[in-house]
Amino acid sequence: MALSNVRLEVMQTIEKKVDGFIDQYLIPVEDIWQPTDLLPDLQKENYAEDIDQIREEAKELGYDFWVVLVADMVTEEALPTYESWLMDMEGVEQHGKSRGESNSWAKWVRHWTGEENRHGDTLNKYLYLSGRVNMKEIEKTTQYLINDGFDIGTGRDPYRNFVYTSFQELATNISHKRVGQLAKKKGNKMLAKMCNIIAGDEMRHYMAYREFVKTIFEHDPSEMMLAFHDMMKKKIVMPAQFIRESGEGIASAFENFSNAAQRLGVYTTEDYINILKTLNNYWEIDKMRGLTDEAQKARDYLMKLPDRMTRIADRMAIPEDQHKFKWVEPNGTL
Repeated sequence: MALSNVRLEVMQTIEKKVDGFIDQYLIPVEDIWQPTDLLPDLQKENYAEDIDQIREEAKELGYDFWVVLVADMVTEEALPTYESWLMDMEGVEQHGKSRGESNSWAKWVRHWTGEENRHGDTLNKYLYLSGRVNMKEIEKTTQYLINDGFDIGTGRDPYRNFVYTSFQELATNISHKRVGQLAKKKGNKMLAKMCNIIAGDEMRHYMAYREFVKTIFEHDPSEMMLAFHDMMKKKIVMPAQFIRESGEGIASAFENFSNAAQRLGVYTTEDYINILKTLNNYWEIDKMRGLTDEAQKARDYLMKLPDRMTRIADRMAIPEDQHKFKWVEPNGTL
């Protein structure tokens, strides 16, 4: 369904500010870090020593840790799906009247993708060098995830898409940061540094997307509130919800990965609730006035939702049984 004229006008109004957002929240290619800055330099004569260090430090990391790190990496590697989804939003034009011309929204999506693309590259190379995982099985999982695509419940609506990206970027910041903290506790400084730097990128991206939503609230508060309500009522599904292993259908892989993340404390139901609270507070939805009756009811729902979810979460038990993934080889300390 096509967006209303009001929404398109809002997107066009904010588009005038997008180049400023790019300057503020993204970093030029020549200035930002690249994966090779964090990995062994294979052109150096002593590169083998650096690889040996990775392999030795990797032995200290447990089974659930590898499951979570692999799933995080695969999620990052499925970037083509996310870019194509965002490029299809109403208000984003890849090509204008002149060949090669595009609007600022398309420029944002491409530049954001360029930064995100480095995350999967970094973690992929680390996993390969660690020797602790079955890379061919992981590669199959990545290809399946891209092939299968995803549906995050936003349609082509930028309002809903920006709620999703605001939420998801903060979630990935938390996940990468926690993985880095666990690696550091085990003495793995290289991996800890990788995860912390990636988490820093995710935080910048989160700050940008939350600003997009805040600006929309200023121009179209009732419709933005309804979009926020709709996304939270559906629940924010993770990009890797359709992740699967080779020879398996789309069923339990994501749930088993999610259980591992909860056992480790990398990303929990409590984190989900806290992100919602953070967004409610930043967008100051409790202070908004002049809403339609429907939007007022949506706002009331969003304000009560964290407490409601907390009561449900308190009754939930996390399975302790570890699912044996094909990604992680059952050898050594795993």
